[in-house]
Amino acid sequence: MSAAYWRRAMNTGLAAAARPLPLPKAPAAPLRPAAPAAVDPYPDSDAPRWLKFLWQHLSARHVFVLVVVLVYPFVATPFLTFQIAGQALALGLIALSLTFLGGYGGMVSLAQLTVAGIAGYVLAILGTSGASGQAASLGWPWWVAVPFAIAIATICATLIGWLSVRTEGIYTIMITLAIGVAFYYLALQNYSVFNGFQGFQRVYPPEFLGLNWRDPVPFYFLALACSLAGYLFVKWLVRTPFGIALQGVRDNPRRMHALGYHVTAHRVAAYAVAGVLASVGGILLIWYNGLITPNSVNTGGLINILIIAVLGGMRHPIGAFLGAVVFVLLQTFAIDVIDRERFNLVIGLVFLAIVLFSPDGLLGLWARLRSRFGPRQALTSPQPPRRQA
Repeated sequence: MSAAYWRRAMNTGLAAAARPLPLPKAPAAPLRPAAPAAVDPYPDSDAPRWLKFLWQHLSARHVFVLVVVLVYPFVATPFLTFQIAGQALALGLIALSLTFLGGYGGMVSLAQLTVAGIAGYVLAILGTSGASGQAASLGWPWWVAVPFAIAIATICATLIGWLSVRTEGIYTIMITLAIGVAFYYLALQNYSVFNGFQGFQRVYPPEFLGLNWRDPVPFYFLALACSLAGYLFVKWLVRTPFGIALQGVRDNPRRMHALGYHVTAHRVAAYAVAGVLASVGGILLIWYNGLITPNSVNTGGLINILIIAVLGGMRHPIGAFLGAVVFVLLQTFAIDVIDRERFNLVIGLVFLAIVLFSPDGLLGLWARLRSRFGPRQALTSPQPPRRQA
């Protein structure tokens, strides 16, 4: 069977051939059996597919974690609810965009906080704020400013992806880092649009349904809803044909190109999806801080998102939120352990220890501990017979 036949047969993205392909007379090698088709676990149910997906992949630990995060704000103090959990969820959503790019697309971008900062600046410019100086907010209602901020940030993320997907490895990291640094200095030196180093102050979430969404409990549930939606969306997307093709591009782009897939288009689309996640996280972050300045998108912040993603583990979406919780805890309480000006040393030592002992982050360390101390499973495959003398 010729290679041209398989390229034409598997190429669903290009135009079909004018005449049907002839069947091969005698294959040169035995073909592998086709993969079994996906079976609907509940064929008699009329429930939507997303509900069946949740029910199929829901386990006892997921229910336990869901109960814990729902009960948490009612038993924790306002400080722990807002300063720790709320901030961790916002940062985790931005880190989730990097986890999606790096874990499933094989592309490490340092511009995810830049995309989040673009969404925050657009929201502050179009919405309401207490900025003083040359720049002034337009005063649009929040339900108009928020979609515009997400759309503009997603377009910028797509352009960043279009520029960086033509490189690989360290060159992608350097291009995205250069874009992030360029945006930082643009926001720092521009006063007519970004208001320079002062930025935009008093950018607060609106009062909706009779609730002030900057209060600890309402903001926590707002961040939790957005984070849970982003997590489930990524879990669903990586099982779709697009997600499977993206993982194939990550593993072997040349083979995927030979099969007819547009490698560049898949990578740019992944940047667009990550841009949506990062922009929502950026809006949550500006509502958490109540302001946005050039320091919100400086080089240290770009590296912090990478640290969060690596701490939790880039092979699973939940690792972004786990790394965010650890990072926020260290950032908040490391001052009590070491001098205020050197608390980053503690964060660096913890990061170095996790990377050395577990390249897959905390999730990889947990998997190693379970495999070592967990119950041993019996071998299911027969042992090979010994060779007789």
